[in-house]
Amino acid sequence: MKEALYYKKPENIDKKVRCLLCPHLCYIPDGGIGLCQVRQNSEGILYAQSYGKITSMALDPIEKKPLMRFFPGTRILSVGSYGCNFRCSFCQNHSISFGSPETLETQFISPQQLVEKAIDLKPEGNIGLAFTYNEPLIGYEYVLDCCKLAKEHSLKTVLVTNGYICEKPLLALMPYIDAMNIDLKSFSPLFYRKIGGQLSPVKNTIEISAKLCHIEITTLIIPGENDSLAEMAELSKWISTISPDMPLHISRFFPRYKLMAKEPTPTNTILGLCECARLNLNYVYEGNT
Repeated sequence: MKEALYYKKPENIDKKVRCLLCPHLCYIPDGGIGLCQVRQNSEGILYAQSYGKITSMALDPIEKKPLMRFFPGTRILSVGSYGCNFRCSFCQNHSISFGSPETLETQFISPQQLVEKAIDLKPEGNIGLAFTYNEPLIGYEYVLDCCKLAKEHSLKTVLVTNGYICEKPLLALMPYIDAMNIDLKSFSPLFYRKIGGQLSPVKNTIEISAKLCHIEITTLIIPGENDSLAEMAELSKWISTISPDMPLHISRFFPRYKLMAKEPTPTNTILGLCECARLNLNYVYEGNT
């Protein structure tokens, strides 16, 4: 395993460490693991347990990320690992987000091997690497190493992320990132508390990243949770203060994970929310309608 970046080493013999990667700031005892289930303390050293362990790989259309205004019509080699630092009851990829090496089949792929694979796929329309499927930022060290190497070969780099990361590691990563799709799951602090996080760090990630690379936003609409016109008006107005040209994808919920009994989002709800958002934003896309 690779030693993690961004943690505070123990100051006494108890060997507990403080992870400084995401706003959870997990205090991890010797032998323990962070909430993300990938950052593990062994003898006072924090390791990136999931480094290079790939669970999913596909050559996807760039629009599937979704990125509608970043090299449209191209494809991108997309990879995922396991783990997440949120606990969404509606998770669309829960089998890997809440999985582990004991429950999942993984394949070790070094950064060099991954970049070589991306280069080999250029004749099939590949423009680079996308880190997606589970939360990529918890695998920070692997993403950073891969993206540094990718830039040396003029490949594009993409993150599909919940945006839950501390500012210092974010800024260190951004020189190697070309585009991001960031989940803005709601504009309600209460909603974020329900999924085990906070709204303000995600807003901060969006504000910082928008100055440094191409950004698109996705909001998954869950009936009875974040589907009000008032919330969408507030959310889209806030995005417009960063840029009215920032694309927003308003996506339809389908029953997943712990919300199997909930009905899919009505199509008319999505269309109404898109109409609302278009009062503030120039590029609003209807997802999965």
